Amino acid sequence: MLSEKLASALNNQIQVEAISSQVYLAMASWAEVQGLEGVASFMYEQSDEERLHMLKLVKFVNERGGHAVVSELKAPKSDFGTFKDMFQELFEHELKVSASINELVHTALEEKDYATHNFLQWYVAEQIEEEAVARTILDKINLIGNDKGGLYLFDRDIKQLTVETAANDNPK
Repeated sequence: MLSEKLASALNNQIQVEAISSQVYLAMASWAEVQGLEGVASFMYEQSDEERLHMLKLVKFVNERGGHAVVSELKAPKSDFGTFKDMFQELFEHELKVSASINELVHTALEEKDYATHNFLQWYVAEQIEEEAVARTILDKINLIGNDKGGLYLFDRDIKQLTVETAANDNPK
């Protein structure tokens, strides 16, 4: 059974994951109208993944005797300036999500809820991977600079981007 404090914290994380899905969706739409089909495809996939993260939390809260709450979301912005600005924003967003997950893990330990702590370890590992992917993308963008040919190749290749992290159970 979840404590009220932990149920509230988990519901907050449900909202964080929903916001993440919306942010990625907005980025996908922006990239698509910019002619960046590869980036758009990557972002649509990320949006779907974040929604699955949210659903996993919803089911967990309900299975543990809590009540997962679907909250209202503020619309994300729809213009991201440049694709470099967009990926910088994505990276900063992932850092915020990681901080939120870490705070949630801390709350689980404070509440001595080791089942929730164990469940959250998947999210901790996932965030290591999310940050690594965002950092790798930014590194590649910085290598490209203002080279239009490099941007074309980046857009084409991002669909296949994989990053091996220490947290990966099955390196790609």
